[in-house]
Amino acid sequence: MNDSLKNELEQLKRGSDEVLVEEEFDKRIASGKKLRIKAGFDPTAPDLHLGHTVLINKLKQFQDAGHHVLFLIGDFTGMIGDPTGKSTTRPPLTKADVIENAKSYQEQIFKILDPEKTEIVFNSTWMSDFSAADLIQLAAKHTVARMLERDDFNKRYHGGKPIAIHEFLYPLIQGYDSVALKADVELGGTDQKFNLLVGRQLQEHYGQKAQSVLTMPILEGLDGVQKMSKSLDNYIGINDPADEMFGKLMSISDDLMWKYFMLLSFRVIEDIKDWKTQCEDGEENPKNIKIKLALEIVERFHDEDKARKAYEAFESRFKHGQLPEDISQQQINCEEALPIANILKEAGLTSSTSESYRMIKQSAVKVDGEKVQDKHHPLDKNREYLIQVGKRKISKITMV
Repeated sequence: MNDSLKNELEQLKRGSDEVLVEEEFDKRIASGKKLRIKAGFDPTAPDLHLGHTVLINKLKQFQDAGHHVLFLIGDFTGMIGDPTGKSTTRPPLTKADVIENAKSYQEQIFKILDPEKTEIVFNSTWMSDFSAADLIQLAAKHTVARMLERDDFNKRYHGGKPIAIHEFLYPLIQGYDSVALKADVELGGTDQKFNLLVGRQLQEHYGQKAQSVLTMPILEGLDGVQKMSKSLDNYIGINDPADEMFGKLMSISDDLMWKYFMLLSFRVIEDIKDWKTQCEDGEENPKNIKIKLALEIVERFHDEDKARKAYEAFESRFKHGQLPEDISQQQINCEEALPIANILKEAGLTSSTSESYRMIKQSAVKVDGEKVQDKHHPLDKNREYLIQVGKRKISKITMV
């Protein structure tokens, strides 16, 4: 194997958790053939976040290597609801929701992928033509016993929690997508391994060569614990304003920063390793390295000028204690004084009163520069307050 091929394989496997089957994958890449690379995304929410871009970045690497990228929008599977990692049956999305979210995805992915080299496909294209008989024949190619080997199904079954029949169809339909697209390689998160292997099995049933599978680690959100998710409010949206995106990236832990570099950055891996060594040896401040990451990501989704201004605003706000000039202003109508926890939710500074309680308990809430310790702390009518939650959310609120 020549050095060029070794470098290409190293780049394509960079950050991956597992390659199945690795020998098959290496041979496919070494063949020089233009491969069909598939990754699927169910349009369950209108906006993509950095967690989604782990796979999209990997698609970009395959695209740069000359392969054919298939960005699959699961408008059909999205109406079923992916049961992966779920302890209860998910409510299906409406067709209108799926269509609207799918449009949004198409606009956002081209902030990373080359629109001239990307084929967007929808699995409703072939699944809508499936008859009841077709679906029965597809279901006959898998067993209940194999389905129950899947961890989330197994836990629910033994825990006496219901599993709806349509949830068994999800991995079958995702697997059939690989048949319909004649995929050579499919990318997915580590939590999708079962579904990806079903794709290999079904391709063999339909007389195709089984796809290679490359799984990527799950990216933790801002809390450093849970998978990045909009519902957990620990996400960085790729449509977030530049200042907010920069601030969120600077808030991640020093340890988590290296995983973000590996999965989100396009920097040379040797540079990242050198920076990590320098930080571990005390020769470099991790904050300075984190700034490099934040600048790169913000520039990717905005531009160089906005990234620079976001950095300057961050330095001004947190190093010199200055507040941003464009603080949002809003009014809250009240008959009498209201507890701070309710005001935070109503002002959109937290997503719920329970989050308000949590932020107050963490001493992350300030009113007029003073930390608030009491969740029932009242704010009076006919007063103006400067309220700050964490390092990024600041609003001037007038009680009327």
